[in-house]
Amino acid sequence: MPIDAAKALAAEPRTGEITWGHRDVLLYHLGIGAGADPDKPSPATDPDELRYTLESRLHVLPSFATVAGAGSPGVISGLSMPGIDVDLARVLHGGQRLEIHRPLPVAGRATATGRIAGVYDKGKAALLVMRTEVADADGPLWTNDAQIFVRGEGGWGGDRGPSARLEPPTGEPGRTVERAVREDQALLYRLSGDYNPLHADPEFAKLAGFERPILHGLCTYGITLKAVVDTLLDGEVSRVRSYTTRFAGVVFPGETLRIRLWHGADGAGGAGAVRVAVSAVERGDAPVLTDTIIEHT
Repeated sequence: MPIDAAKALAAEPRTGEITWGHRDVLLYHLGIGAGADPDKPSPATDPDELRYTLESRLHVLPSFATVAGAGSPGVISGLSMPGIDVDLARVLHGGQRLEIHRPLPVAGRATATGRIAGVYDKGKAALLVMRTEVADADGPLWTNDAQIFVRGEGGWGGDRGPSARLEPPTGEPGRTVERAVREDQALLYRLSGDYNPLHADPEFAKLAGFERPILHGLCTYGITLKAVVDTLLDGEVSRVRSYTTRFAGVVFPGETLRIRLWHGADGAGGAGAVRVAVSAVERGDAPVLTDTIIEHT
């Protein structure tokens, strides 16, 4: 079997130094659609958008942590850990959890430590939990958990792992917003470090079972967090404490995301939480992000 769970879990963590600056932050924000808010008459020069696109006013959206230092050590690096030897065309990003320990600085130098934190048998697939912990000279900054499905690698009788499913929010959403995805969004987003050909090469996408290249799940993840921060958190990026989601479906560049928001008690997450559901408008509201909760102050 290409995945040796015991070997993967026992492997020594990989540690490396990562750096980033305002240019990396600006590029990431543009990659998730900053400066193109359809609810604003002149988004490129709107003061609320300039906090994402102008270095002199720059605030860092917490989801930047998923690409800081070009995402290293990221998913591709994790797939080469001891005990893991898989075909990239069989890999799907199943979910993501980000915990923010301190507001992210515009520029930084930090140590990133990555390891396999879980290997689970889901029957038709294996689920890998890749954990990255990042700290600078002042202490911990963030912890990232990426849940990666490897199709065709389950069925060895291993632990199925915990369920990530949540009870659905009750009642109608308090707010619903829509965000258009540019036709070239994946090509722009990949410049932040995720060069998986699934998001750019039509032939590779077909090998993976898709009619054409798909948007990065983490791009949808960032677009969604920005919508929540702008809509419900007064644009205050430092209020975000954690962000968990399950990638329930794909997004194709050129589609429109419908983002439904339940804030506080209606979302069954408490006063300091937002429940979110994201769907693709053009495909009959096909689910994209589910089991999604953003905790905040």
